[in-house]
Amino acid sequence: MPIYQNSTPPYALSSGDVGFSFNNEAFPAANTAGSQFALPSYTGISDGGTAVRWQTIFGTAPSAVNIVLQGAMNDVDAEYQTIDTTTAVAGEGRSIPNNASGTTSPATGTVQARFIRAKVVSSTGGSGLTVKFLV
Repeated sequence: MPIYQNSTPPYALSSGDVGFSFNNEAFPAANTAGSQFALPSYTGISDGGTAVRWQTIFGTAPSAVNIVLQGAMNDVDAEYQTIDTTTAVAGEGRSIPNNASGTTSPATGTVQARFIRAKVVSSTGGSGLTVKFLV
């Protein structure tokens, strides 16, 4: 079961990469973060953010679930802020919505963060939790 750790650098997701924050695992305790990933930026190019699509998949659907996508400028647990939320018990694929929260670009809906992760806020029942990212 992945939990927040930053003793080794996180894997980086470049354009076209898929990463698994949770990979067909038992549902963790409430407020447990999965594996985090770095989003690279490219020197000399203005940072327009990174388009992120994320998906939740369940082996057996939970009766209730709340999972959030979080972003941070530094890979520090306390700095992660919620970008998007899902409560769909059948699982779903989501693209980052346009908002003015400061963690996504209001103009493009792209993630303006250097690190992303999924966090299980709460769940009831279910098995085989998978949360994956596509950048």
